[in-house]
Amino acid sequence: MDFNLTEEHLAVQEAARDFAEKELLQDAIERDILSKFPEKQVKMMGELGFLGMMASEKYGGGGMDTISYVLAMEEIAKVDASAAVIMSVNNSLVLWGLEHYGSEEQKQKYIPALASGEKLGCFCLSEPEAGSDATSQRTTAIDKGDHYLVNGTKNWITNGGSADIALVIAQTDAEKGHRGINCLIIEKGTEGFVVGKKEDKMGIRSSDTHSLMFSDVKVPKENRIGDDGMGFKFAMSTLNGGRIGIAAQALGIASGAYERAVQYSRERKAFGKSISQHQAIQFKLADMRTRIEAARFLIYKAALDKDEGRSYVESAAMAKVYASEVAMWVTTQAVQVHGGYGYVKEYHVERMMRDAKITEIYEGTSEIQRLVIAREILK
Repeated sequence: MDFNLTEEHLAVQEAARDFAEKELLQDAIERDILSKFPEKQVKMMGELGFLGMMASEKYGGGGMDTISYVLAMEEIAKVDASAAVIMSVNNSLVLWGLEHYGSEEQKQKYIPALASGEKLGCFCLSEPEAGSDATSQRTTAIDKGDHYLVNGTKNWITNGGSADIALVIAQTDAEKGHRGINCLIIEKGTEGFVVGKKEDKMGIRSSDTHSLMFSDVKVPKENRIGDDGMGFKFAMSTLNGGRIGIAAQALGIASGAYERAVQYSRERKAFGKSISQHQAIQFKLADMRTRIEAARFLIYKAALDKDEGRSYVESAAMAKVYASEVAMWVTTQAVQVHGGYGYVKEYHVERMMRDAKITEIYEGTSEIQRLVIAREILK
């Protein structure tokens, strides 16, 4: 067991930290207040290689391992969780799925532009009545011979308003249940593809979350990913890797809040000394650090399982459920350490607390993660 990061890993970590502090921090509060998408910064993320880190160099990606991706995600989420989830969706849900299940023609056509940031992707699984129960797809893709006709609505789609390319999960044959589901590539601008209202969210407000509507959208057969009926397998397999990305996002939120709490505790005076010298605060910081480190190594374990070709269903679910709950707990404690100042936007930790909550919900709720873990234990 080697717990040391390589020089390459450290270089990626430093580059991500430098980008986050120089380009994301300065207007993170303003973008949160205004729900403003970080368009300029996302373009820069593409130019720096953060949007296609694990995609093969053959297709213009970075060809990096999952550990590198996790390190970059943490550093960016420390400063701005909204930018981190934009990056996570493009890397984990869109590019990974395309490269591992798409045809060579699909890879050549879509991956280079997505990896470079020229285009952005979104993953469309959730519906008004199909959240945790992903088998209950109401969006339909009726087989018309040389094309599918798609109708339905997708909810809570990250990058929904900014994405150029959508991976859409839809039911083709209801009698086959989850074996009758397909994943289709639908490009923005296709007739009948409409972007709905932007959600006014509690957290990650700088990322754009929309409903997407499809009304008699004609999708050519060559835009189906994989064989007929493998859409559900595609979605579940892709989400397994996506959970590592969200776990890293949660870790970053927790780490960022913890670092701000430590700094503030050294500066704030109470009863004649800095509050960091009070045991009540010291114990909070000790518990925060311990939980963060435990989450970090669960995430590294899942990333290593993925990189070395082992099953990572269980380890990814463990990392996601634990890291997300750590993020929620640590950010709450960080606000407490800041006292009244923690409740105002200037000190960032109130934003981090709001951002943390979604990590317990999207890409599989904490309840679903526990179900996944239990199934792996008992199978």
